[in-house]
Amino acid sequence: MYQTIKYEVKDGIGYVTISRPEALNALNNTVLEELYDVFSTIERAEDVRVVILTGEGRSFVAGADIAQMSTLTAIEGKAFGAFGQKVMNLIENIEKPVIAAVNGFALGGGCELAMSCDFRIASSKAKFGQPEVGLGITPGFAGTQRLAKLVGLGTAKMLIYTADTIGADEALRIGLVEKVVEPEELLSTCEAIAAKIASKAPIAVAQAKTCINKGYTLDLYAGSAFEAEGFGMCFSTEDQKEGMKAFLEKRPAEFKNK
Repeated sequence: MYQTIKYEVKDGIGYVTISRPEALNALNNTVLEELYDVFSTIERAEDVRVVILTGEGRSFVAGADIAQMSTLTAIEGKAFGAFGQKVMNLIENIEKPVIAAVNGFALGGGCELAMSCDFRIASSKAKFGQPEVGLGITPGFAGTQRLAKLVGLGTAKMLIYTADTIGADEALRIGLVEKVVEPEELLSTCEAIAAKIASKAPIAVAQAKTCINKGYTLDLYAGSAFEAEGFGMCFSTEDQKEGMKAFLEKRPAEFKNK
């Protein structure tokens, strides 16, 4: 179905693997179009509760495809950046949590892709950076925006202005990733987290994600009002009744996403 992506679903987990290892999984138009398509599909998929996004081979995503970008005009460059942002925004805002399993290079567009996920688990061999100014451009897939929100203004400016590449431990220290594990433990660690999330009430998880994302752009009072709406909506679901009944009966809940 896809040229540059592998997609499968198992036990409520959707696995999206960028498979362009000969180019270190660099993001060209085809990859971006297929990412948009697969995440649009996932958004509607009733059998997917959590997503794990990773790359094939020794790279997560080494960046946007420089060979393709090198010939773009200003108008074409703006359109390429806008579509990349559209893909990142879709990943960030689908109701299902998306875990980035960062197995190797996450540079430029790859770092931006990882930042669009809900959180990032990194292999100890992973490398992160926004090297764009060394190529005569700025980050174009919202890297100037998400990086500052994740690691703070000064740290983001330093990383972007210097185009430095950092290792997984430094990424963990500054808050760019949430956990670092050995390469052979990366997928199993992400699967354990995904399974735990998948066992919870899907509507509640979706509401929590929406409230967190929306509230991050609002002041405390506006965000709290938005949260109250989501909190109240959960009480109209069968899963809320089941979750609280199971708690009182001291048994595991069986959620049906209803």
